[in-house]
Amino acid sequence: MKTIFNVLWFVLCGFWLAIGYVIVGVVMCVLIITIPFGIASFRLASFVIWPFGRTLVPKPGAGAGSFIGNVIWFLLAGLWMALAHIVTGLILCVTVIGIPLGIADFKLAAAAIAPLGKDIVSTDDPAAFYRM
Repeated sequence: MKTIFNVLWFVLCGFWLAIGYVIVGVVMCVLIITIPFGIASFRLASFVIWPFGRTLVPKPGAGAGSFIGNVIWFLLAGLWMALAHIVTGLILCVTVIGIPLGIADFKLAAAAIAPLGKDIVSTDDPAAFYRM
């Protein structure tokens, strides 16, 4: 079922959202001081292409640095990427088949707001949830 949802996701909105993250990542990498945000944006682009079967978990030891980084990320790109997720989520929820994809898009909106200090892990790996 994960594969079917991932293929539907990629065709309907995943590709376009990933392009948005890549554009944000390139802009962030052009400005030298925001390279860590560019790297986070590229990680989110890879996550948003194929999100079913993976999740975000907090990194152990992520502290004040990631909080400050998330505030800066929110101001620079997080708000706009979260709005993109909300809009595509609402569009996906128009059809019955798109409702699970829309719900996943709303979860990704939360991830777009504060991506620093988190790891992308497989939901099939139970040990990943205990590393927190």
